[in-house]
Amino acid sequence: MKCPFCSNGENKVIDSRISKEGNAIRRRRECLACGKRFTTYEFVEEMLPMVVKKDGRREAFDRGKILAGLKKACEKRTISMDVIEDIVDSIERECQDLQLKEIPTSIIGEKVMNKLQRLDGVAYVRFASVYREFKDPNEFVEQLKDFLTEKERKTD
Repeated sequence: MKCPFCSNGENKVIDSRISKEGNAIRRRRECLACGKRFTTYEFVEEMLPMVVKKDGRREAFDRGKILAGLKKACEKRTISMDVIEDIVDSIERECQDLQLKEIPTSIIGEKVMNKLQRLDGVAYVRFASVYREFKDPNEFVEQLKDFLTEKERKTD
């Protein structure tokens, strides 16, 4: 690790701690050449799959896109940003756990819809209407009927 002040490669670790979030190790270091102190963070390298779009294009996994879709679906609902971010974290973890090199957007979309279905019916229907790309109102009504039937079954 090079010193950010003098670029010397020799330093010593003075203190190591787990970060507040618990996902990194914070290390206080002291340069052996200039004596100045600096902090470094050590993270686990996350291996996220490439996302295969509906048209076959591939792009890097982007949690920001999931977050944006969830924010839009949950707009004007009583759902906190913490809950939305927890959903994104959960989906990201689930995608990592699959240990695939590529993952179709359909799998990600279904994971989002499953979580929204349990969280908030309106947000679920909003997301489904965009995700499913309904061609006419009848498709939308069928999706809504399925949702209501499933909800009734769970409350019985």
